[in-house]
Amino acid sequence: MRIKPLLLATVLGLAALGAQAQTAAARPAAPAAAVSPEYRLGSGDVIRIMVYQNPDLTLETRVSETGVISFPLLGNVRIGGLGVTAAEKLIADGLKNGNFVKSPQVTLTLLQVKGNQASVLGQVNRPGRYPIETADMRLTDLLANAGGVATTGGDMLVLSGMRNGKPFRTEIDLPNVFSADQNRANDVLIQNGDVLWVDRAPLVYIYGEVQRPGPFRLERGMTLMQALAAGGGLNQRGTERGIRVHRKAADGRVQVVQPTMDESLRDGDVVYVKESLF
Repeated sequence: MRIKPLLLATVLGLAALGAQAQTAAARPAAPAAAVSPEYRLGSGDVIRIMVYQNPDLTLETRVSETGVISFPLLGNVRIGGLGVTAAEKLIADGLKNGNFVKSPQVTLTLLQVKGNQASVLGQVNRPGRYPIETADMRLTDLLANAGGVATTGGDMLVLSGMRNGKPFRTEIDLPNVFSADQNRANDVLIQNGDVLWVDRAPLVYIYGEVQRPGPFRLERGMTLMQALAAGGGLNQRGTERGIRVHRKAADGRVQVVQPTMDESLRDGDVVYVKESLF
């Protein structure tokens, strides 16, 4: 009679374990941590290679145009296109298989990046070519290297290059990169040979009876009233009834329109404020 309570407890214990197993199986697996891709060595990169406890094998060299270096005891070693870790392993395996070093510990340090570069052109503070020092370099990183968008630059950027052997071109709306949803896809990964173009900001031109005539940056959604305010407003001779906007149509012809004060302007609009007759 004493066996029954023990048997019942065992059955209940097994049932509990089974329920826990089902719960664990139903629970979604934790997402794996994202691993950043490693920088790949390119022609022109300056590197230092050291082998632990073998100072005579220390080498500072530049990767050739064909991606090859000349390493002591091994001769020519092709490391172009390899990540740093893979290049270290390739040299270590060569030393071990050749019976030069029993258990080689190879360290490769990148001293100067020349093989992987991207260009920034247009309306930035420091246009030029910049090294891609990390494999996960983003558009915002490249733009920061160039000193950011200049005051004359616009929000629309164009990134061109090659992806998977095919020409690549995409337009990027810079404010969307920093939107509330923080969509990382908008912050494009930069690859070797990419060219980032920052176009000028859209402009409107105001002349006539205003305080400060001239060209003005067209902000998003800027209305006629806001543009006139940027020009200091109408002077004593100006009149709202005499405002005309000269706008280029799709066929290239210039049309004269009379928008309302809350109507949005377009890039290239010319606002003319006439003189009041009274």
